[in-house]
Amino acid sequence: MSAEAADREAATSSRPCTPPQTSWFEFVLEEALLEQHLQKPSPDPPPVQLIVQFLEQASKPSVNEQNQVQPPPDNKRNRILKLLALKVAAHLKWDLDVLEKSLSVPVLNMLLNELLCISKVPPGTKHVDVDLSSLPPTTAMAILLYNRWAIRTIVQSSFPVKQAKPGPPQLNVMNHIQQEKELTENILKVLKEQAADSILVLEGALKLNKDLYVHTIRTLDLLAMEPGMVNGETESSTAGLKISAEEIQCQVCYDLGAIYFQQGSTNAAVHEKAKEKFFKTKELIAKNGSSSLHFTIDEERLAGYCEACEVLTSSSDDASQQATPYSQIHSCMKSGKYQDLVKIFLEDNLTLSLPEQFRQSVLRELFQKAQQGNDALDEVCFKVCVCNTVCDILQGRIIDIQFCQLFLKPSKEKIDFLLEVCSGSINLESASEELKRRMAAFLKNLCLGMEDLQFVFMISSHDLFIKLLKDDERKLLIDQMRKRSPRINLCTKPVTSFYDIPASASVNIGQLEHQLILSVDPWRIRQILIELHGMTSERQFWTISNKWEVPNVYGSVILGIKDSLTRDLVYILMAKGLHCCAIKDFVHAKQLFAACLELVTEFSPKLRQVMLNEMLLLDIYTHEAGAGASGERPPSDLISRVRGYLEMRVPDIPLRQVIAEECVAFLLNWCENEYLTMQVPLPLVQTNPYVKLGQLLAATCKELPGPKESRRTAKDLWEVVVQICSVSNQHKRGNDGRVSLIKHRESTLGIMYRSELLSFIKKLREPLVLTTILSLFVKLHNVREDIVNDIAAEHISIWPSSIPNLQSVDFEAVAITVKELVSYALTINANNHFWLIIQADIYFATNQYSAALHYYLQAGAVCSDFFNKMVPPDVYTDQVIKRMIKCCSLLNCHTQVAILCQFLREVDYKTAFKALQEQNSHDAMDSYYEYIWDVTILEYLTYLHHKRGETDKRQIAIKAIGQTELNASNPEEVLQLAAQRRKKKFLQAMAKLYF
Repeated sequence: MSAEAADREAATSSRPCTPPQTSWFEFVLEEALLEQHLQKPSPDPPPVQLIVQFLEQASKPSVNEQNQVQPPPDNKRNRILKLLALKVAAHLKWDLDVLEKSLSVPVLNMLLNELLCISKVPPGTKHVDVDLSSLPPTTAMAILLYNRWAIRTIVQSSFPVKQAKPGPPQLNVMNHIQQEKELTENILKVLKEQAADSILVLEGALKLNKDLYVHTIRTLDLLAMEPGMVNGETESSTAGLKISAEEIQCQVCYDLGAIYFQQGSTNAAVHEKAKEKFFKTKELIAKNGSSSLHFTIDEERLAGYCEACEVLTSSSDDASQQATPYSQIHSCMKSGKYQDLVKIFLEDNLTLSLPEQFRQSVLRELFQKAQQGNDALDEVCFKVCVCNTVCDILQGRIIDIQFCQLFLKPSKEKIDFLLEVCSGSINLESASEELKRRMAAFLKNLCLGMEDLQFVFMISSHDLFIKLLKDDERKLLIDQMRKRSPRINLCTKPVTSFYDIPASASVNIGQLEHQLILSVDPWRIRQILIELHGMTSERQFWTISNKWEVPNVYGSVILGIKDSLTRDLVYILMAKGLHCCAIKDFVHAKQLFAACLELVTEFSPKLRQVMLNEMLLLDIYTHEAGAGASGERPPSDLISRVRGYLEMRVPDIPLRQVIAEECVAFLLNWCENEYLTMQVPLPLVQTNPYVKLGQLLAATCKELPGPKESRRTAKDLWEVVVQICSVSNQHKRGNDGRVSLIKHRESTLGIMYRSELLSFIKKLREPLVLTTILSLFVKLHNVREDIVNDIAAEHISIWPSSIPNLQSVDFEAVAITVKELVSYALTINANNHFWLIIQADIYFATNQYSAALHYYLQAGAVCSDFFNKMVPPDVYTDQVIKRMIKCCSLLNCHTQVAILCQFLREVDYKTAFKALQEQNSHDAMDSYYEYIWDVTILEYLTYLHHKRGETDKRQIAIKAIGQTELNASNPEEVLQLAAQRRKKKFLQAMAKLYF
């Protein structure tokens, strides 16, 4: 009987005798069509789409009589539908390349799981635990197919996917796409978790060294006819499509190589494995030929993998190292042999084997290393850039801007090397006329761009230049240089002033604009602008980059300058200086500001004062980022300039608020409290909110600690902050006539916005100032009527305990501010135990008990040398211990609760006994008994375990009681020492658990 006839008979025998429903009729029709479809030489539509149809029908959920959705029933219809899907895959010879291109991940996952099921692989069994050699051939092959697909899917998911252009939005289509995407992500997550097991399965398959068989339509028919006689019990043990051992090894090696290559980005040893697998694949293909394989391998991709592995792995074979310039370059970069690297690039200028993108990527990597502080690489960067530029010239590409930047200041050594590269990159005897013409044009333009005639003479007298340019071309060039020489020699005196620098020869406007954007040299910026204005007077060159930003208060003054060149120059110098400040490039910022100051001093007193203010801010930033970061006090000159800025009374000077903010923060950080409290002019306090806030903070810190009657400034500071954190309420009548209350989060009632206050506080570093403002906000947080858990803070008693109008305060904003301030304070000093306690209290108040315990323990650890000393009682107060007890209780760590009850000044036996009665404890329970020193608690434990019949735990408690150092007759000092030793061990154990 043929396979198709057997299939018909099996399907017919399983059909019901009752009249068929519409869906059953469609199913029988599809079965018959499939048989005809697979018999065609080239079926149309592709048979792989039938898999989707069959599996979708088999996986449709059913609806019961109560209209409840049920999982797909396991009936004959669905089983045969799944079998039909497997037959289509068998017709395609289980070619994963074909299946992966046409089927989505969820459908292919369902198909291969059905293959595992029909191949009698027990569900839930880990494939890595199965011995493939002991399984029937078709079963082993099914496991291999599944794990190969798993590995290939993981690798494929790591590649970028081009998103298809969306069509008109259709809700049902979008829902389907979203569901499929979520399902794919879930399957990928599982596959990645099992990737290590799949790799082990495939590694084990390489050791099989025997032929395997994959299911065909005939073997699937046999399974349908005789479900109890398969896999060794019938001919199906050797039936099916035979896959040779060499072919299996070839496919498995390729797939393993791909996953190893993907994983090798962080592990060089894994790259070695990938290289081994790919070269083994290459060897097997060369031995057996790709035409003999049932499953195709993309040989172009394989060649790419092999070449990449050659570059990324170091070979001990010198011959193989010399085989490709990629591996040589990689070796030079790793070993730091940069001169050899230059030699390789120079040699490649003749062969032109390295792609442009690869050359540029090597140069970028060298530039990155040079920017990280390796000054020795500057010369290497120049030489590689020259090699790349000459290569570009010979291939007709434009000159890169990096070469223009590096050649802004030519030298004899640079010219010599450039001529050496040009000579070594072209063989005049064999080179085409086009190559000679390109090189000649490059050298000619180079001469025209030079200002120094000495460098021009070096180039024009070189053998290569003489051979490439004809006599009349050389004469024309010399005439051009003579015409230009008076312009070059106009400046006979030494260049000392900013205005005495001559402008260079003009070049393309686009190139000059590009150089203008990149340059941070003020002298070069002026040169470029002079040349640009000489070419065109219609452009406003300060607008060519959207990155050049100047504050609005300055912009109106600068743009009011009548001379367009001066306007462009002032604007660009200031914009570039501010940008350098923002990225902490203070050296270039100082050069740019100094040049701008020299420029504006001659015509604008207003802009001169602006530049002096900006240079003051720059000096503050420079000190704070440098010497100030290590605790060195600023020079007295800088402090005097800061005071002078705050006291400045020059009319009509545009001022940036951030400068006053930074000046006040600077004085607070360096404890200039006396000046802020006593010497600041009163009008300044009344007009500048930051000065007023700084004065109140300085006065409050100066009085700490002090008697209550000297806390008037603390009250003033409290009122200012409360007003900032208040919300302004407005009433609005709606369409329905009702009056609603609108709250504005950022109040305009205070001297500044809350966000501005927070920004100012984050500029402070002085611990006492931070502690003061932090305790104020903590007190303000605790004043709230509905507060359940207060937050503790140092100096909290100096603040008022009530607010007349509670409804006006935005307590939600206050809570957010407290969290942000504590986080910031801990970045300044992560070992301040008072700040750590505040952080812990915040987590406790927000029911994050594990995090709260972490910070309570950290606070104790930092002030006791990791509990080797006694934790100060003002850190572990009774309130802190009780909160730690509550945290442990809510985390179901009841033995820890009982031990912490001993830490209280008066042992809380009631809580301890109640905790010990809990049997569902998530901590180590009896292993903690050695940390209990209170005999009463130990006796209760003995009684409790005896009552429960827990003999082993009772013995542990008895052993703890029996220690001699806990004897009640011991002196008090011995008992305290025993308690202290157990406290230390317990807290250290807790810290290891929660840190």
